Amino acid sequence: MTVSEFRTASGVRLRPVAERAGDLNWLLLPGGPGIGSESLHGLAEAAGVPGVTWLVDLPGDGSNTVGGEPFARWPEVLAEAAEALPRVVFLGHSTGGMYLLSVPELEPLLAGLVLVSSAPHAGWLADFERMVGEHPLPAVDAAGAVYEADPTDEHLRRLTVASAPWNFTPAGLSAGAEMLARMPYNTAAVDWSARHFDSTYELRWWPASVPTLIVSGAQDRIVTQRLWDEPRFQGPHVLHRRIEDAAHFPWIEQPSAVRAALHELAALVTAPTPENVGGSS
Repeated sequence: MTVSEFRTASGVRLRPVAERAGDLNWLLLPGGPGIGSESLHGLAEAAGVPGVTWLVDLPGDGSNTVGGEPFARWPEVLAEAAEALPRVVFLGHSTGGMYLLSVPELEPLLAGLVLVSSAPHAGWLADFERMVGEHPLPAVDAAGAVYEADPTDEHLRRLTVASAPWNFTPAGLSAGAEMLARMPYNTAAVDWSARHFDSTYELRWWPASVPTLIVSGAQDRIVTQRLWDEPRFQGPHVLHRRIEDAAHFPWIEQPSAVRAALHELAALVTAPTPENVGGSS
């Protein structure tokens, strides 16, 4: 690697994990919150996109523990990451994508935007709560009670692993649960987001012309993907790609399909052809 890990002034951590020919910088922001960007390492490997791929952690999230008040400028500090590198394509998974859409300062800084298993507003929570009621997991109830009584990072890990059947298809469950079990977790980030973001989230910007890719697992039971069907999220610069036989972490079950979608966006960013961009599959 010819590039190195670094932190922005406010403590956003960027770690390079792949470097290929090309001038793009792909910044991968995890969901959760509270789960480290290590959760996207498999996505970075599957993507094989041109340029440098970075794992991004907000200050105070995952294993990126910093002093002071790490949440003071969440999620606005993401603009620092985009400013630090040229030709940035920012990818947000789940809540990570919601954080990106909460920072309008990002729009002029981006060459492209990718939203994986994400949502435009907090309306996804009602569908999630309904799903939980219809598909209860006793292991989640037990782990949740332990976590509420003693909210440690280890108890958060156990709760997240217990929820694996909601996050993956049966075919992806074993690999998905193993991935979740070895992630770093951070309860402080979960608490901040629950208090200040999750239930009140509404996007603050939408790309007017920045090439944008929305990747949706057809079996995503965590964040409903029907919210992207609204006309305001269509356009000649927006690609919608529905990944069959995939759930909330679609690259676990269908890495080739996710790779193909990301390469479509890479081609668009590299050589824009607006008249041929839109459409769904």
